[in-house]
Amino acid sequence: MATSPSPVLLPVNQFDHFYRGGDRIGALRRGPGGPQRPEEWIGSTTARFGQAPQGFSRLQDGRLLIEAIDEDPPAWLGPEHVARYGTSTEVLIKLLDLNQRLPVHLHPNREFSRAHLGLAHGKTEAWYVLDAPEGAEVGVGFKETMSLEQVSDWVRNRDSAALLGALRTKVVRPGDAMLVPAGLPHTVQSGVFVLELQEPTDLSILLEWQDFAVDGVKDGHLDLGFETALQAVDRSAVSEQDLDRLVLAREQIEGAGLTSIMPPQADAYFRAHRIDTSSGPVEVEAGFSVVLVLEGSGVIHSDATSLEVVRGDVALIPFSAGTWNLHGDARAVACRPPAPDSPANPR
Repeated sequence: MATSPSPVLLPVNQFDHFYRGGDRIGALRRGPGGPQRPEEWIGSTTARFGQAPQGFSRLQDGRLLIEAIDEDPPAWLGPEHVARYGTSTEVLIKLLDLNQRLPVHLHPNREFSRAHLGLAHGKTEAWYVLDAPEGAEVGVGFKETMSLEQVSDWVRNRDSAALLGALRTKVVRPGDAMLVPAGLPHTVQSGVFVLELQEPTDLSILLEWQDFAVDGVKDGHLDLGFETALQAVDRSAVSEQDLDRLVLAREQIEGAGLTSIMPPQADAYFRAHRIDTSSGPVEVEAGFSVVLVLEGSGVIHSDATSLEVVRGDVALIPFSAGTWNLHGDARAVACRPPAPDSPANPR
């Protein structure tokens, strides 16, 4: 009889990409760092678009996590999760360390993905800012309603300046979190370092690629062609108040105990909680969790085992471990799928 999975530490899963960065990932995770490895995919059962098995996380014994979950989905994910979502973990978690501005791009929503790619998920995502220069800005959504013709012209003419100028911007600080609904064009300033949660796909549509090591004409449109791909752009106007509603400020997050780091709208897609043990052990209910330790050290206690963790560790905790707690002197983030009884995703 097979034994149930227990909490384990995950090896680093950092790899090359078309933009620069990665040294802060290397410093945190004791991994390879940059200069052209700006992402780590953590606890991932998602492959890079058209490049499987790259992207998949491996366990310490060398097995792919996706294969281990498929062998016993209820033990890893919980029977209620499996009944609602199947064997999908429903979440992709990344570290994103930018030594170069992200090109203006977007991710399709579920409706577009089903219609044009035959996939169940789009790519709504959220950022929890770990580090950022003073005054660092992100651009999310257009300031004014745009026509498809206008956006197409900017892409065709490689007009990065016009695209950047059309975006609504927001200053972000370490400790802030922001939800980015699928469809909204966005960019992130160089120097920003985030923990990112998203739907479990690798679907990006580029609106610019000048000065980036990628051929957008070939690889920027999900093999659909830009005429089709640009239909995924949310061209509606985004106000400052709209962006404010997508942000959870660090003042609302910091403090001892267990605190959500996501705006409420994120709950239908994924969950993330900051754990701060400064006032004693913090308990988390049973469920698939990916826990990144950001500061200090401690011990994760579960029904199955005790696991010592320090800054930079990633602990993978299966449902079968039961209710667990972190104690010691640590700050961490527990990343989780949506709850089995979560309302249906709006799109």
